Amino acid sequence: MSKVTDLVKRLFIGRALRSTQLHEQLLPKRIALPVFASDALSSVAYAPQEILVILSLAGVSFYHFSPWVAVAVVVVMLTVVASYRQNVHAYPSGGGDYEVATVNLGPNAGLTVASALMVDYVLTVAVSVANGVDYVGATIPYVAEHKPLVAIVIVTVLTLVNLRGIRESGAAFAIPTYAFMFAVLGLIMWGGFRLLVLGDELRAPTAGYEIVAEQSNLTSFAAAFLILRAFSSGCAALTGVEAISNGVPAFRKPKSKNAANTLLMMGLVSVTMFVGIISLGLASGVKVADPAVAFRDVLIDGRPAGPGYYQQPIISQVADAVFGNGSLPFFVISAVTALILFLAANTAFNGFPVLGSILAQDRYLPRQLHTRGDRLAFSNGIVILAAGACLLLWGFEADVSRLLNLYILGVFVSFTLSQIGMVRHWSRHLRTETDPKVRHQMYRSRTINFFGGVMTGLVLLVVLFTKFTHGAWIVCVAMPVLFLMMKGIHRHYENVSRELAADDSVVDGSILPARNHAIVLVSKIHKPTLRALAYARATRPSKLEAITVGVEGTEARELQEEWERRGIPVPLKTLDSPYREITRPILEYVRSLRRRSPRDVVSVYIPEYVVGHWWEHLLHNQSALRLKTRLLFQPGVMVISVPWQLHSSDRLKGRPEPLAPGASRRPRQEAARDEDLKA
Repeated sequence: MSKVTDLVKRLFIGRALRSTQLHEQLLPKRIALPVFASDALSSVAYAPQEILVILSLAGVSFYHFSPWVAVAVVVVMLTVVASYRQNVHAYPSGGGDYEVATVNLGPNAGLTVASALMVDYVLTVAVSVANGVDYVGATIPYVAEHKPLVAIVIVTVLTLVNLRGIRESGAAFAIPTYAFMFAVLGLIMWGGFRLLVLGDELRAPTAGYEIVAEQSNLTSFAAAFLILRAFSSGCAALTGVEAISNGVPAFRKPKSKNAANTLLMMGLVSVTMFVGIISLGLASGVKVADPAVAFRDVLIDGRPAGPGYYQQPIISQVADAVFGNGSLPFFVISAVTALILFLAANTAFNGFPVLGSILAQDRYLPRQLHTRGDRLAFSNGIVILAAGACLLLWGFEADVSRLLNLYILGVFVSFTLSQIGMVRHWSRHLRTETDPKVRHQMYRSRTINFFGGVMTGLVLLVVLFTKFTHGAWIVCVAMPVLFLMMKGIHRHYENVSRELAADDSVVDGSILPARNHAIVLVSKIHKPTLRALAYARATRPSKLEAITVGVEGTEARELQEEWERRGIPVPLKTLDSPYREITRPILEYVRSLRRRSPRDVVSVYIPEYVVGHWWEHLLHNQSALRLKTRLLFQPGVMVISVPWQLHSSDRLKGRPEPLAPGASRRPRQEAARDEDLKA
């Protein structure tokens, strides 16, 4: 069974890599860009559309606010990119926002950032995959009917790819990501050329539609609130920026420089794509409404679209206007857009495990998250991220609109605290720096981070204010829960560390027991019992005795008679058990020995079977397992398992060593052991 399991594992994940091969997994910039930037790049598939969807609540007339909303989003995006370029130079270890906040604002601020990022990474996977399923479901009815199931299958595939290692996953995702970039940039350039040079009229499929305003005659405050809500939805374009600061260790040397350059490239490409899509959308007359009510609010020739209406995403409508419906470029853009939305989740698959590893190293998460798997990836973190995303997809039925309301709140918490931390970082270094040139650079960096902190802080307030009742409250609950959980884990590890710490100047008397009182548990006289007795005698304890529990009086007497007949030179003591219990009498006897001689160590030897089939575990060793579990909680008690290999275990242990000490089922040695016991 173990060989079959290992074969399946190697088939899906690949052969194990040595620790010395870690440098081979480092990424050049051309691979790092699609690995860490797929989330930010893919946001142009839905961020421009979300702006128009929110504004359409007040009717198409509010679309004239969309350029200003888009400009505000671009300003925030460029500010965040410039700010994070300072981060990767100052903190290249991979801690990112968590490290910045912890060092400059304290552990509680760092944990707040960590909890926010963990929630955001899980949501990144869920939102990206759900959105991609929507694109595929538009052409394949089965996918639309089974969205949660298909989304979970896709997350599983992404998990397997990432378990193969960061370099292999990057190579696998590089071509689709670059294809999406070139396709969208080509769409923008050709559309702009037709508009500005050729003077052609671009007309989207929905250009002649009307949208019924759900909220008309808005007051100034209500209109401002709606515009701010559109702005907060458009800020989804900023997600993924922080992933590069968390993934600096994955870059080739010089790590900080390569990470900063990759961050700049990602920012420029994302801004270009974001502005180009929303500009062409407005120029071609794109109309989009809330998908939940589009069948009612979208009017075609003055009549509601009806329940069978499918609203094409903004990129598909722009591609239709620029290249024509049914053309090859139209299908290419639709295909690569759906693919990039699936692959956008890969940003989280690279950010979450690294963050989890750092938190585990700081004792805020289980230590298993700090361990690299066979392929030198943080496998446990990858699996946990996938499990969390699958739960969200199942619980929210892979509904993008519902999931998107939970989105971006966490990332702007980390943005804001990180920038505040960077301001304190530069202020602290300015107190000691005397070189005028270096001080000038620090002043510039502090100004950039200060402006970034103000901008992201304002966006955070807007997001919280406009999205709280639409689902963001769930994130506001999840973050404190994660925060308290990590504090509890850290408290546990600290308590264990203090309890186990050894003082170099003092020798603990409990480490040097006065005597060793050995007990061998006996159920019947057979080979495992004789082996346990022989091993216990070989350890030369201060006192050795055999213990059996007299559940049935007849069996206990027969065991005592056979013991004496064989002449075994170890005294056998029978413990009474009127209620037919085995564990309790042994525990009481061990406790009585400890009470009589508190400085003595009691060693309990338990014969156990080693079996080769899973179902045999259910038939053997259950009493021994229960007893060991109880004895482990007794102070001053050592539990020793003495294994006896049954024939079924031969297939697991390989070819036996004929002269190995303690090798089983050798008649001459068994006979010699019996003679030794009698002697």
